[in-house]
Amino acid sequence: MNKTAIKNFAVWARNKLIDDITYKAGLIGVSEKGIAQPLPQSSKDLQFFDVGTKDYAQVAGKDIEQRNALVRAIQEKERASDYQTALKSVVEEVAYTWFNRLIAIRFMEVNDYLPSRIRVLSSENPAKNEPDFVTTPFDTDMEFTVAEQDKIMQLKDENKLDALFRMLFIKQCNKLHEILPELFEKTNDYTELLLSIAFTDRDGVVHHLVHDIDEDDFNVEKEGQVEIIGWMYQYYNVELKDETFALLKKNVKITKERIPAATQLFTPDWIVRYMVENSLGRLWVEGHPNDGLKENWKYYLEEAEQETDVQAQLEQIHAEYRNLNPEDIKVIDPCMGSGHILVYCFDVLMQIYESQGYTQRDAVQSILENNLFGLDIDKRAAQLAYFAVMMKARQYDRRFFSRGIQPHVYVIVESNHVDKFTVEYFCNGDAKLKAAMDTIISELHDAKEYGSILTVTPQDWTALYNRFAEIAEDIHISRETALSELFPLVQVAEALAQKYDVVVTNPPYMGSKQGMNDTLKKYIQREYASSKSDLYAVFMDVAYRMCKTNRFVSMINQHGWMFLSSFSKLRNFIVNNESILSMIHLGTRAFEEIGGEVVQTTTFVLQKTKMDYLAKYIRLTAYSDALLKEKKAILASNGSSSEDTYVFPMRYFGYLPDNLIGYWISTKIIDIFNREKCLADIAKPRQGLSTSDNDRFLKLWFEPDIHNIGFGFTSRETAAASKLKWFPYNKGGEYRKWYGNNNYVINWQYDGKELRAWADYLNTHGTSMGRLVSQEFYYKKGLTWSGVGATRFGVRCYPAGMLFDVGANGLFVDDKLYYYLAGFLNTKLANEMIKVLNPTINTGSGTVGKLPLIIEKAQTEFINQYVKENVEIAKSAWDSEETSWDFLVHPLVLATEVPDLNGGHKVSLADCYAKWETLCEKRFSKLKANEEELNRIFIDIYGLQDELTPEVEDKDVTVRKADLGRDIHSLLSYAVGCMFGRYSLDEPGLIYAGGEWDSRKYNTFIPDKDNCIPITDEAYFEDDIVGQFVGWMKKAFGEENLEANLDFIAKALGNKGAISREVIRNYFLNDFFKDHCAMYSVTGSGKRPIYWLFDSGKQNGFKALVYMHRWNADTVGNLRVEYLHKMQHTYEREIVRMQETIDNSRDSREVSKATKRKDKLQKQLKETKDYDAKLAHIALSRIDIDLDDGVKVNYEKVQTGRDGKKMQILAKI
Repeated sequence: MNKTAIKNFAVWARNKLIDDITYKAGLIGVSEKGIAQPLPQSSKDLQFFDVGTKDYAQVAGKDIEQRNALVRAIQEKERASDYQTALKSVVEEVAYTWFNRLIAIRFMEVNDYLPSRIRVLSSENPAKNEPDFVTTPFDTDMEFTVAEQDKIMQLKDENKLDALFRMLFIKQCNKLHEILPELFEKTNDYTELLLSIAFTDRDGVVHHLVHDIDEDDFNVEKEGQVEIIGWMYQYYNVELKDETFALLKKNVKITKERIPAATQLFTPDWIVRYMVENSLGRLWVEGHPNDGLKENWKYYLEEAEQETDVQAQLEQIHAEYRNLNPEDIKVIDPCMGSGHILVYCFDVLMQIYESQGYTQRDAVQSILENNLFGLDIDKRAAQLAYFAVMMKARQYDRRFFSRGIQPHVYVIVESNHVDKFTVEYFCNGDAKLKAAMDTIISELHDAKEYGSILTVTPQDWTALYNRFAEIAEDIHISRETALSELFPLVQVAEALAQKYDVVVTNPPYMGSKQGMNDTLKKYIQREYASSKSDLYAVFMDVAYRMCKTNRFVSMINQHGWMFLSSFSKLRNFIVNNESILSMIHLGTRAFEEIGGEVVQTTTFVLQKTKMDYLAKYIRLTAYSDALLKEKKAILASNGSSSEDTYVFPMRYFGYLPDNLIGYWISTKIIDIFNREKCLADIAKPRQGLSTSDNDRFLKLWFEPDIHNIGFGFTSRETAAASKLKWFPYNKGGEYRKWYGNNNYVINWQYDGKELRAWADYLNTHGTSMGRLVSQEFYYKKGLTWSGVGATRFGVRCYPAGMLFDVGANGLFVDDKLYYYLAGFLNTKLANEMIKVLNPTINTGSGTVGKLPLIIEKAQTEFINQYVKENVEIAKSAWDSEETSWDFLVHPLVLATEVPDLNGGHKVSLADCYAKWETLCEKRFSKLKANEEELNRIFIDIYGLQDELTPEVEDKDVTVRKADLGRDIHSLLSYAVGCMFGRYSLDEPGLIYAGGEWDSRKYNTFIPDKDNCIPITDEAYFEDDIVGQFVGWMKKAFGEENLEANLDFIAKALGNKGAISREVIRNYFLNDFFKDHCAMYSVTGSGKRPIYWLFDSGKQNGFKALVYMHRWNADTVGNLRVEYLHKMQHTYEREIVRMQETIDNSRDSREVSKATKRKDKLQKQLKETKDYDAKLAHIALSRIDIDLDDGVKVNYEKVQTGRDGKKMQILAKI
């Protein structure tokens, strides 16, 4: 199956349909501007509208009523939103309605399921473009009136084949309503009016559907059907899903209309098979042993040998199963999506029926009438699931469509618009019916907000359905409303209220904090307290409620419920009320469409029975490829491999903290957890604060004035008294051990006065987002780690003087155990135990606090020595980068002070690099050796020599080795810093980053006086960036080896150029700023360059760097006059010189070269003149900056004139 083609089509088709429908609506006076009213000359049968075209738009006949229906639909939705939202919603509904129908008809024609057996969208003859039903419409099963017959002939005669196609397509959809009423609803409304399709349009939806997607992908004999329907549905929602999550980032909660798109995730086929075979399949074969059935089930897991008492319990349950007949089994998918799970349930049920001697025809009827149930909150999904189930029935029964059987597959409906007169008519004075309907209407109010999580009271369903049968032939005015509105409510209510033998589903994933709107959140907090943290966990509770005693629940969901503290009550309930029968722990990348570490899943089967069951667990978390996971699951299921299989009793979960589902843990580790004190008994792990507006309250430390940052304070009182604004702040960051990730500062002036006010505001407005917790630990020395990290855990030591973030966490302990705990937490042992406690990507303070801690006093001194040395090594490595606030001097410059490899002091950059490389290697090796020794010590302390080894992989050592390219790039960055005065060759550390300029600190190399360093593509000026860099190299490394040193740099850079200076020039011109932006950024912060690049455009007409900390109101004006205009004059002179060469030279090559250069210079001159206009506009505004606002604000500010107009004068970041 070509999923790329399917995705491209579905995404494109949605936008195409929406555009076409929007355009068609605009032609009848319904647009984003509003709804046009009929002009005065309109009549009852003909209306005119002014839509801005030359002639007035006309709507006639039945189109008038269809337009009126469209207007009413928009106005109805407008009551709950606004006009623009309502219009967009209606257009979206019309688009997906026709999309679903097009996909359905395409599927049916490929599989020859259309009752007429004549193709609608294509032809049996691949060479023929005209659809067969356009060619021979009278051979179809459609009945035409005389007027329609005349119209067909007229359109054929006039060669208006697209109009004929549209007419026939609508009629075919109406005809299919007879056999597929839930998908092909009658279209005599505005959906028909807005349909705009054509088979001749090569850029149209029909052409692309037929030609872009291989017919085999629709063919059931080649595993089409659900696969393609499911992928179509998922891909159709891709952009809507992206849009929804983009809104989430802006704190816009997911509305009920967006829940389906946000939570849709198509379940891989093999996972569906595992879930169904081990729930529905197991239910049957445990009561009716049948090896022949199990042979068809590749993912069926045979039961492990059970203990005697459990086996006796199982035998009683199996005896109960033996009394089941196939028609007794009820199966539901309460979140059915496009129906993938239901269709495979259909297949397994068919196998069960056939094993009992049923014909396929009889089995189909019984499955639909007795066994299969499905619900979904999304009408689009429900329509496709309905279609998939109906097509599966047709696959088994050729005459199925003629039998009028409909499945129990429903979209959730709500009762909000039911009127009392319809209810009174339906109940007809019957008090019991009235009580039942009142309860249903009450319980299904706002049902679209909640979906299948609603609790519905059982009713006398037979009495209700009998009443519907009574009114079926009634002629009362309310009859049609009762059948169209009340009947679906009763169907949905019954499906929600009854109990099932098997509940199998892939529920939506939506966290309560990240996505749920307030209405849904409050309902879940009230009704599902133990699972309220995420919608997928709520559905675990829902499934338990829906399931009969001793029956099965099977799901795939995120694996957080197995470990996170927020699900401890849910785990406790499962351990004490249910039994896990089997699990395939998938981890990341089980879904091909989702990469990264965020979505980590597990699929499992539960039985609603408490017993100490020995379950089989297949652990596939180590495999990062979806196909490899599937292969490994097959091997484990058929017994070919046991390497990934664990057998674990339910009672062991009770021995682990919070009933963690740590099925792979050895009995030794379980005993340690059970026996030893936990870390939180000895130390204080704490969660840090949350600003709820990081852009406002946090900055990277190199953004503000360095003199306004309070380093080294040890108490809140002294920090507040200092009146300084910014203070060092721990905020997690990348995986790093021992020391580092000190990147941020926080606005905590006057003990957080401004942030406290913001938190109070948020909390008083009901958001509960302002969390200033653990304040007693601010400015205290501690240990920290990144709360969000992929697969590895490590802590860092940090000194007194810092605050810490919710994403960083803090651990505080007496000095006696400070280094001991740092050593323990950075071992493989602690890492493995963290994975036991919480193998998700979020490691909070609660998780770390549960680690079992053994303090071995005899080893404490040795451990402390190793840890102190590791911290010193890591700090040395961190401080060698200029992005550290303790950075002193670039290591290659520092190496000039060390004797070279031959014992002299000749300053060769190659020698300096060799020294640096040796230092890095020694540092790396020493840290690795120390970590391995710490591993050995702690493995011995915990007695786990048989389970863990002390070796450390290179990738887990978090100091780097020398890297020639990176180190030369950083040398050039340091040189630029010296050119601007940020650093000095005379004094170590940061020299100027705001405040008063002190020229006494610069003697060896004098910084640029204008705060403007031009970058030119040719050597026009001696003081351009290359000229200044060469001058700096002479001062830093001496003149003796200048050319060799420049050659060394050029070779390391690898840019284009004939000579070293040219290579260096091209690096500054094309790559320096990109590298600078990358260096001055932290994951999640965005780029925060401190050197800003003025850039005129693609021709490189003018480029210049300025240092933001030296910016003033005249920076742009001075740059324009002193540098841009100088550059323009240079271009003008060079153009004249090139013209002279062209006019006077007799060398054709020289003329050609001069001509090309003149052309380039003219383009550059033009670009600089256009750029001059932008600079002039900004220069007049004389914009100064406030360093406290940081890069993001100021970078925009200096490009925006006082009139509000933005001019792109700086390079985009």
